[in-house]
Amino acid sequence: MKNSIWKLVRRSRKVRVAFATAAFALPLSATGEGLNVLILSGSNNHNWRATTPVLQEILEEGGLFEVSVTERPHELVAGDLEGYDVLLSNWNTFGMNGPTWPESLRAAVLDFVRAGKGFVVVHAGSSSFWEWDGFPELTGATWTQGLTSHRQPHEFKVEIVEPDHPVTRGMEAFTTKDELWINPDLHEEALVLTEAEGQPSALVTSFGDGRGFTLLLGHEHHFMKNEGFQTLLLRGTKWAATGTETFDP
Repeated sequence: MKNSIWKLVRRSRKVRVAFATAAFALPLSATGEGLNVLILSGSNNHNWRATTPVLQEILEEGGLFEVSVTERPHELVAGDLEGYDVLLSNWNTFGMNGPTWPESLRAAVLDFVRAGKGFVVVHAGSSSFWEWDGFPELTGATWTQGLTSHRQPHEFKVEIVEPDHPVTRGMEAFTTKDELWINPDLHEEALVLTEAEGQPSALVTSFGDGRGFTLLLGHEHHFMKNEGFQTLLLRGTKWAATGTETFDP
C-alpha cells in the first residue's frame, strides 16, 4: 500500500509512536492484542483533518482498540481488510469531485461485514453512496437530497430510546452541542437507539453475520469531546466489531 497508511502503535497509556509504512502492518487483533479498527479518512465535506485524530484518540484511550488510518481508502483491496475487526468511515466526497470506491472495493466491504465483522459511520460518513444498493442497508441511514437537512449546531438532549440494547444498556440521556440531522433516510430494518428532538442520532443494523453502527453526531472535533458522544462511539464500535455485550469505558 501507499505511504498514506499510518499505523499508530500503543507503547504505553502515555506514549505512542507513529510511523508510516509501505504496507499494512499485521493487524494486532491477529496476535490477540485487542480489536483492530481501520479508520477510512482523507476526504470529507467536513474537517476530517481535525476530526479523524480525535476519533482515533477516543478509541485508543478506551483501552480496547488498536487503530490504523488510511487517507486513500479508494485504493484498498479485499486483502487489505484481512485481520481487521471493524471499519470506521469518516469519509465522503459529498459535493466534491473526489475519488469514489471501485465496485471491487464495495463488494469487498460488504463481504467483510457479511462474514461477521463491523462497519461504523460517524456523521457525514453517512453522506456517501446513496446510489449504492448495499450502503443504506449497511449503515441504516443516509443523507438524501430533497429529504435530509440539518440545523445549525446548537445544544440539545440526546434521549435513549432502546435502553436494552448492548450499546445503550445502562446509559442515561445526555446533553451535547452538535449539528442535528433532520429526516435522515432511514432503512426499514435500522434500529434507532438514541434520538434528539425527535430525530435519530444513533442506530444499528444487521448485515449478514455482521453489524453496522451509525452515529450521526460529530460535526466538529470539539463536539466529539462530549462524554456521551465518546461513550456511544466506544460502545457502538465494540458492538459492531464483536456483537457482544458492551463495556464501560
